[in-house]
Amino acid sequence: MSVPGMDRAGADATSWVPDGIDLERPSAARLYDYLLGGAHNFAHDRELAERFIKAQPNAREIARHNRSFLRRSVLMLVERGVRQFLDLGSGIPTVGNVHEIAQTADPTSRVVYVDYEEVAYAHSTLMLADNPLATIVQADLTRPQDILDAPQTRELLDFDQPIGLLMAGVFHFVPPEKDPAALVARYRDAIAPGSYLAFSQFTRDLMPAEMDRVVEVMKSSRDPMYPRSLAEITALFAGFDLEEPGVVPTALWRPDLGFDDGGDPNRAGIYAGVGRKR
Repeated sequence: MSVPGMDRAGADATSWVPDGIDLERPSAARLYDYLLGGAHNFAHDRELAERFIKAQPNAREIARHNRSFLRRSVLMLVERGVRQFLDLGSGIPTVGNVHEIAQTADPTSRVVYVDYEEVAYAHSTLMLADNPLATIVQADLTRPQDILDAPQTRELLDFDQPIGLLMAGVFHFVPPEKDPAALVARYRDAIAPGSYLAFSQFTRDLMPAEMDRVVEVMKSSRDPMYPRSLAEITALFAGFDLEEPGVVPTALWRPDLGFDDGGDPNRAGIYAGVGRKR
């Protein structure tokens, strides 16, 4: 997607930016966009991203593998009969968004994106303007009721039918004091049996020295990071039956080698898993 006045060469032409955005403080959504090769980021985001890459030289590969996990998990859920998705922390629109994946597989698929970051919301709104089966809610995922009760959510999703609940590469921004287990449980309790949770997040178990450096780098952003262990991430699937192969490095979660989804699992940086609600 391109936006007038903004391209890779002129990403600082900011006349299109919604009022009130603090361009001086970098955001994780815009950093991720940069790592994926997107153009919806600003000078301070790119500066942070380069520090991130210095701390974790495998950063672009990690971002690509996480994006590939999202694609594979959505396609699996469509194969299982899921036709509606709630994507928390959806980020800035890039190629391979959930609605593109799901609606290519079945045009009746419905998607509600959720992000609190202003640029992610603004671009998603533009991108989805002509798509009646996809929308975005600007909200903080740590406030579940704001999302679950949002008019856009209730209009598009049927909570009596299975939903694909997506938390891909976002939960490492949830601090311990927000009670991560209770947050996941609140969303779990709102969705019907037969729904799925697709989840991924950074961990210290893989490349711990690099992860420690990344945590330090991200302290200067609006989105500090809180990596979790395999045991901590697995515990978040309480009430879900984990699908094979369980919680594993992204490179090992049902890789599709035709899409170059393989890689060294010890360099994945992120654990991923999918569970079905009992």
